[in-house]
Amino acid sequence: MTDTNKKPTWALLALAVGAFGIGTTEFSPMGLLPVIAEGVHVSIPSAGLLISAYALGVMIGAPIMTLLLSRLRAKHALMVLLSIFVVGNLLSAMAPGYWTLLASRLVTSLNHGAFFGIGSVVAANLVAPDKRASAVATMFMGLTIANIGGVPAATWVGQQIGWRMAFAGTAGLGLLAMAALVVALPRGEMGAMPDIRKELRVLTRPVVLMAMATTVMGSAAMFTLYTYIAPVLTTLTGASSTFITVALVLIGVGFTIGNGIGGKLADWSLDGATKIFLASLAVIMLVLPLLFGSHAGALIGVVLWGAAAFALVPPVQIRVMHAAAEAPGLASSVNVGAFNLGNALGAAVGSYVISAGMGYAAVPVAGAVLAAAGLLLVFAGRAVGAQPAAA
Repeated sequence: MTDTNKKPTWALLALAVGAFGIGTTEFSPMGLLPVIAEGVHVSIPSAGLLISAYALGVMIGAPIMTLLLSRLRAKHALMVLLSIFVVGNLLSAMAPGYWTLLASRLVTSLNHGAFFGIGSVVAANLVAPDKRASAVATMFMGLTIANIGGVPAATWVGQQIGWRMAFAGTAGLGLLAMAALVVALPRGEMGAMPDIRKELRVLTRPVVLMAMATTVMGSAAMFTLYTYIAPVLTTLTGASSTFITVALVLIGVGFTIGNGIGGKLADWSLDGATKIFLASLAVIMLVLPLLFGSHAGALIGVVLWGAAAFALVPPVQIRVMHAAAEAPGLASSVNVGAFNLGNALGAAVGSYVISAGMGYAAVPVAGAVLAAAGLLLVFAGRAVGAQPAAA
């Protein structure tokens, strides 16, 4: 599966570097919205559409880019995607106004789903079958570490030097990732022209749709709270801006811990790991309103919540790849789009809870309901002929 001169560990770390850059460009605008809004002379809600546009681009671009690049070697396809990443971030840095910045974010987003989709297949093929979930988790580790280092660093640069420099610096991460992939990734085999109708038919199977729906519910549960974590902590915990920054870093720590645990347990059992983490996420989110009553409880709570939320990523990604074994690359890419659909759904649910006057304490409770719905989907998926119990 690997070239004799290429070690899987280095190749997986190279993929993780790419994931780090993509995670940084995806999440850093959330902390820079006021600065960006002022810079392009729009309101903060209008600037928020930059995040929505990115998520929309991920969902649309994932299957299109995967199919367009299917004839290339996986290594070359990933290089093309990172080139789009670099160009998109440079265009963002140079954008003269709001609409050009919006277009630049759409360009940047086109690489996201396909990179993680193709990268998941590459990572899984670098190792033995019983280690595939851990390999995918290693790649996604770059995304979790981005929330610890990359996003806070980009936010600081944007606040101190200017948001344009934050995008320019993120483009530099893309160049670093390209260099890492050139050195570490095996050359691989040429791709083949896909039977598009056949691959799309694979995605319409009930078992595949059920697996992707589980992804949506798990992501929605996470983003119901994550989208509004700052006002939730401010209201329930009395958190200062410094405390919120610390909490965000600890959430990234939780993501990283959960990602590693998720990969290990998914190697043991895909369905078992998914059930355990969805149930854990539901319970933790139900308890969070109590933990948020004190500063110490809040810090412990966000780490536990972050770990449970991101531990879901490796098992749900591999479940979809197994369910759509005839089209793993396309399915994996579309599943990344499903994560972003969950992001939008979770944000909408959280917004509804707050707008309906239920209070900020109801936000994590709503997320718990979504996690429970995802757990029911796993059981329902088994009933329609779901994934094998072990990876």
